[in-house]
Amino acid sequence: MNALIKSATVVDSKSDFHNETVDILIEKGRIAKISKRISNPNNYREIKLDNLHVSQGWFDSSVSFGEPGFEERETIDNGLKTASKSGFTAVALNANSFPVIDSYADISFVKSKASNHATQLLPIGALTKESKGIDLAELYDMSNAGAVAFYDYQKPISNPNLAKIAMQYAGNFNGLICSFPQENKITGTGVVNEHVNSTKLGLKGNPNLAEDLQVARDLFLLEYTEGKLHIPTISTAKSVDLIRQAKAKKLDVSCSVAIHNLIYTDDVLSDFDTNFKVLPPLRTKNDCNALIEGLKDGTIDMVTADHNPIDIEDKKVEFDYAKYGTIGLESSFGALQTIFTTKKAIGLLTQGKSRFGVDENTINVGNDAELTLFNPDVNYQFSVSNILSKSKNSAFIGQDLKGMAYGIVANKKIVLL
Repeated sequence: MNALIKSATVVDSKSDFHNETVDILIEKGRIAKISKRISNPNNYREIKLDNLHVSQGWFDSSVSFGEPGFEERETIDNGLKTASKSGFTAVALNANSFPVIDSYADISFVKSKASNHATQLLPIGALTKESKGIDLAELYDMSNAGAVAFYDYQKPISNPNLAKIAMQYAGNFNGLICSFPQENKITGTGVVNEHVNSTKLGLKGNPNLAEDLQVARDLFLLEYTEGKLHIPTISTAKSVDLIRQAKAKKLDVSCSVAIHNLIYTDDVLSDFDTNFKVLPPLRTKNDCNALIEGLKDGTIDMVTADHNPIDIEDKKVEFDYAKYGTIGLESSFGALQTIFTTKKAIGLLTQGKSRFGVDENTINVGNDAELTLFNPDVNYQFSVSNILSKSKNSAFIGQDLKGMAYGIVANKKIVLL
């Protein structure tokens, strides 16, 4: 793949050309030259776009597509096309399919389905067989097949001894254990944040305590096992404090936060819009502020769309019975820029790579071309027309956003909107 990117402003603090507006010559999928002006004698494809900016490829650590088993929600093929056009050069795929991705063969299957796409798919294997929380899955075999982590998507590990054994066992091959931060015995049948709004709306509450207890437990187990732990999608101020303390102890822990938990509070639930039914639930302004501060000081390692397509039959029902989840790949960048600067937003979309074994290809001559192309200054209201996913369950419909991806150059391919 050969191409010439014209007049692009580089946003990459590790690049020699950070903040410069340059031309980028790509030959055979690698960056061959970066300069103020590059001629095109070989008649390569030229990429010229309005207010073009370019960064390292973006990464999302928690994406669901549905296939195999729930293709009506999303397929791997269309999911990866959506990721590409949304600016993501790599995504980690959750195991919440049917059958659950819990074996060498399952990991090999999803990797084969993704083999010809520009966006790299990184499979996350289930932590337990069929994600039932009883017996460990084939962690080592899945690791050999290419699994980058192990996680029963949005299902807590209720047995602390199982969590302990998982951390100890995975430590033998540097495996990353993910533990969903919720204590189900505290949550009960709660569907929204337990606070004033849950009482007003007559909906059962899921208290902060349910998350805080599980995070504290997992951090104690991590300290005991000296393992490697990732806590996905935290949502409470106390979780941020607990993880900050754990990092001060030099424990090998990372965590993420879903972008919708930064943007919205449970105040948006007044209309019972099931697109806002997510897990963990939307919480209070105090929690949002603590999460944002955690991102600023490095306590929280990465953001995620926690992209979870749900078909209309499972969303257009009473709030209590609707499935949890929102899509978010298409809105990630524009939503983040309503809170952070462009530089910070790009940092948040790229800094989780190393934790999941993704190469960081800086924008320098000789490196593989793994680039996201975007316009950081366009303002628009997100609508159904902006959704590329098969399912349309977006919490961001009607939200004013700033910034939009044009697409990516990666894996010797070019994918643009």
